[in-house]
Amino acid sequence: MGNDAKKIFKLGIIADNPIFRQVLGICSALAVTNLLVNTLFMCFGVIFTTTLTSLTVSLLRNYIPQRIRMIVQVLIIASYVMMVDIVIRATAPDIHRFIGPYVGLIITNCIIMGRAEAFASQNRPLPSLLDGIACGLGYSIVLVAIAVVREIMGFGTILGYPLPGVDIWWHQWTIMVMPPGAFFMLAIVTWIARSRDREEDAAS
Repeated sequence: MGNDAKKIFKLGIIADNPIFRQVLGICSALAVTNLLVNTLFMCFGVIFTTTLTSLTVSLLRNYIPQRIRMIVQVLIIASYVMMVDIVIRATAPDIHRFIGPYVGLIITNCIIMGRAEAFASQNRPLPSLLDGIACGLGYSIVLVAIAVVREIMGFGTILGYPLPGVDIWWHQWTIMVMPPGAFFMLAIVTWIARSRDREEDAAS
């Protein structure tokens, strides 16, 4: 199982990364990455939902009729997203006011539905659980990387705290906290990841 788990995590985080490999979950990648704290809450929601949805779908895979499986999967996803929304609303109302609409969009996030349909519905619970975690982490790593750069370049802060001497050595780039900044960062991340793959393929 150890090798299988390692393979699942490698696929979810690197080889089949939802953002720069499958180009899924782009709306939230563009919308919530101007501040790292917003990104962390969104990543929590996606990891939680992806993990428990994959586990639940796997546990019920032999009992869900094929003709209604998509409807059932959406209902399962919606149930977990409602839990996430309630938790964020209760613990961080200020953050919820900003990312609340995007939390609701997790229901239609193709990452979650795709893993439920392609993996969880055809595999045992433990591998499905690990696959959900891996895909959620793959999504989160990219979003956090983008958010760190955008917040530093756009606001001169990290997690809302000003960087030492930022007023002296850095002139804030307003465009980095606007939608074009997210597109630029996403393009750079995708370019770096795919360039590395080409180099590895050439080396092999």
